[in-house]
Amino acid sequence: MADLIERLVPDELWVLFRRVVPPTQVIRPQGGGRRRAGDRECLAAIIFVATSGCTWRQLPPVFGSAWPTVYRRFARWSRDRVWARLHHLILDELGARGELDWSRYAIDSVSVRAAKGGP
Repeated sequence: MADLIERLVPDELWVLFRRVVPPTQVIRPQGGGRRRAGDRECLAAIIFVATSGCTWRQLPPVFGSAWPTVYRRFARWSRDRVWARLHHLILDELGARGELDWSRYAIDSVSVRAAKGGP
């Protein structure tokens, strides 16, 4: 399992992700209950769903969390705009290294709306 998680979420991505994910809130300060599912495992499961084409319900148990847990984490991170912040951070990191090739960049009407039909 750890092998798959490390392949889907390499250390370099994990370090960047931790910079943009909101801090975890302790729901049960008195203790007890189940251990909270790990963020890295949930991120790996989300990436698996996004890249494999499987549905949330088809998520294999190898990730350690049930699909509703992974989906709730995905929804919370989406609401908190984690994906947009991560995207910008990755672009900043790649740009700082000189590893972005803007000659192959494309933009279309799906990406940017043309107000009043545009020119």
